[in-house]
Amino acid sequence: MIYLDNNATTRVLPEVLKALLPFYQEMWGNPSGLYPFAAQVAKHISQARENVAALLRSQRESEIIFTSGGTESNNLAIRGVLQSNPDKRHIITTQVEHPSVLMLCRQLEKENYTVTYLSDPAELEKAIRPDTGLISIMWANNETGVLFPIEKIAGLCLAKNILLHVDATQAVGKIAIDLCKVPVSLLSLSGHKFHAPKGIGALYVRRGIKLLPLVYGGGQERGRRSGTENVAGIVGLGEAARLAKKRLDDGVLENVKALRDRLEQQIVKNFSGTKINSQGSPRVPNTSSIAFNGLEGESLSLLLGEEEICVSTGSACSAGALEPSHVLKAMGCDSKQARGTIRFSLSCETTSQEIDQTLAALEKITKRLHG
Repeated sequence: MIYLDNNATTRVLPEVLKALLPFYQEMWGNPSGLYPFAAQVAKHISQARENVAALLRSQRESEIIFTSGGTESNNLAIRGVLQSNPDKRHIITTQVEHPSVLMLCRQLEKENYTVTYLSDPAELEKAIRPDTGLISIMWANNETGVLFPIEKIAGLCLAKNILLHVDATQAVGKIAIDLCKVPVSLLSLSGHKFHAPKGIGALYVRRGIKLLPLVYGGGQERGRRSGTENVAGIVGLGEAARLAKKRLDDGVLENVKALRDRLEQQIVKNFSGTKINSQGSPRVPNTSSIAFNGLEGESLSLLLGEEEICVSTGSACSAGALEPSHVLKAMGCDSKQARGTIRFSLSCETTSQEIDQTLAALEKITKRLHG
C-alpha cells in the first residue's frame, strides 16, 4: 500500500508505539494519586508536556493543556475565551477553516454571537469591531496546504489587544513554529497528524489568558480540562513531538518537499490541463491539491484505491450528495475544477519509489477514464 493521505491521519511511528505501550500494563497508575507509583507516572506526563512545549518553542510547559485532539482544542479555545468575556460577542474567522471551527461558529450564531467569515486575511483589520472577542484563523489549510500569514496577523492582534486563536493542526511538525516570536494567544494541535495516536492533542494557552473549561470535574490540567489523563496517549504525543522537532532540525521536511514538488512537476508535465491549486502561495511541504482537467476526483480516488494508493478528494459528502469543497469554492474554483481535485499529502515515510509508482498508476487510470 502507498499511503498519500497523511493530512487525514498518520501512522504511529515505531518509536512512539514503543514509548507508550508500557503505560497500559506496567505504568498503568492514575497520575493524580499520592503514592510513589502515581508520581512515577506523573513524571512522564511532565516530560511529554516539555516535549510539546519544545516543539512549539513555548516558554513554559505549563502553557500546554492536553486534550483529545484538534476538534476539542478548537472548541475549548473558542468557547473558553468567549465565555470568560461575555461582553464580547463578535468573532472573526475565515471561510476556509476546518469544520470544527466553522460548525462551532455557526452554532455560536444561534446563541446570539456575530461571526465575520473572511475571504481574504487582508480584510482582517477592517473587520475588527469594539466587541470583537476573538479571532480564529488556521495556520495551514488542511486541503490545499496554504499557509496563512500568522506572524503578521498575530502582530495586528497584539496591537489591537485582541486574542488570536490559531488552529495549527496541519502546521505542527511540518514547519518551524516559535511561539516566543509569534504572539498567538492560543494554538490547537492534534497528535495523529504527526505520527502520535488518535485521541490525543493539545491546546497552547499563553500565560495570563483567562479560559473557562468545557469539562468540569477533578481539576486536571490546572482545572482547564478535567478527567483522568490519557497517559499512554500523552506519552505518545510527547515522543512524537520530540521526533517531529528532530526532523525539522535535521531538514527532513526539505526531502518531503522535494518529493512533493517532483510529484507536482511530473503530473503537470504528463497530464494535460492539470492545475496545482494555490501553487503560487506559501504551503506546507507535504501537501498538494491538484485539479485534473475533465475528470472526477472521486473516480480518480476510487481507482487509485484499487491500485492500493490512498489519496483523498477535494470534496466532501453532504446529505448524500457530493458537494464541492468549501475551501476550493472560497478560493474561487468553479464546481468542475473542485470536483476534479485530488489531495496528495506525504509524510516523512514517503519514498521516491512510491512517487514513481503513483505517477505510473495515474497514467494508467487517466487513460482508462478518458477512454
